[in-house]
Amino acid sequence: MVYDITVIGAGVVGAAVAHRLRQVRPEARLLVLEKEKSPAFHQSGRNSGVIHSGIYYKPGSLKARLCAQGREKLYEFAASQKIPHERCGKLILATSPAEQSRLQAVYERGLQNGIPGIRLLGPEEIQAYEPEARGIGAIHVPVTGIIDYRMLTQRLLSLSEAEVIYEAEVISLKSHARGYVIHTSRGSYETKFLIACAGLQADRLARLDGLSPPLRIVPFRGDYYELRPEARWKVRHLIYPLPHPTYPVLGVHLTRMTDGSVEAGPNAVFAWAREVYTRTGFSLRDTLEALTFSGTWRFFIQHWREGLEEYRRAFSKRLFWRSVQRLVPSLQEEDLIPGRSGIRALALARDGKFWDDFYFVTQARSLHVLNAPSPAATASLALAEVIVQKALDTWALCTSVRIGGL
Repeated sequence: MVYDITVIGAGVVGAAVAHRLRQVRPEARLLVLEKEKSPAFHQSGRNSGVIHSGIYYKPGSLKARLCAQGREKLYEFAASQKIPHERCGKLILATSPAEQSRLQAVYERGLQNGIPGIRLLGPEEIQAYEPEARGIGAIHVPVTGIIDYRMLTQRLLSLSEAEVIYEAEVISLKSHARGYVIHTSRGSYETKFLIACAGLQADRLARLDGLSPPLRIVPFRGDYYELRPEARWKVRHLIYPLPHPTYPVLGVHLTRMTDGSVEAGPNAVFAWAREVYTRTGFSLRDTLEALTFSGTWRFFIQHWREGLEEYRRAFSKRLFWRSVQRLVPSLQEEDLIPGRSGIRALALARDGKFWDDFYFVTQARSLHVLNAPSPAATASLALAEVIVQKALDTWALCTSVRIGGL
């Protein structure tokens, strides 16, 4: 069989793309290839489960726009499909006078981004939302929420009616005049068009397709702790610190999950493997690729103080606890139980700067999502519309045929 379109990657972005393709091309033969044994196995299923508001992002950027659009689409879709979720809101806390100006700057950016309902709170107002939280000020963001992203990914794949093949790692891509032959660990498949949503493997898939992407995926691990059940009452919803002004993290925060548990985290440290979820996990290939890339070292030099502090916290429960105690002073060290870990795909350029927006590269019969940073999961439904439109427009130019009325 020759498939019309093949999506590589069954994370939430790949699943949303397959779902959108079915909407605009109901007759298409769709294939989804996933190298793991189940969907949402990596970033999509190991994030903090937050539906982001978009308050932090550069006004006018693609991810600011798609986050706002995708957030509301996601709430609507989750409600219609009965996917566990809650529009619970969050607090962004300033905990020292030195942070007051940064809090005001984040608030003003939220206004520029049109975030509905945001409010600046004084110290006495914080407890109305989170009785155990403390700060000199806060921003209440009512549109932030939580969701089960694994279930979302599964539902999108099911509705796409695509053929999904698991444990099919892509080994090579052979292009020809009519499309591709994709050689995988489960066999070979022929397709007319290819959309790669490969996350942590995005740059490698692009190189298999003959591209020379200007970005390198460098893995950063995030570790979580859970609150023991007896301490969960101390966190009602979501409590965040102010994000670091230059280091690409939101800081260790407290998040109530859809199952009622509460997580603290994640931190952000350089990982010695792209897909190994332990503090000492190691892959020689991943390490060599990261450390032989000039952008990695330039990033280290620019952020060595922050990186060192993150590493200290990664191996010290006491330092981790102190980070969350700044937000909720009543939390005790024994309230934290070691939890899971996740890996974030940080896309670095050769100058050491991280690429802070969505980034796509197209060829005649392929589209590669080279960077899908947070809030990709929140934005997934809106992001999928952009990806599919771009892909079909590219294909139409290649074949000189107007496809699907688009």
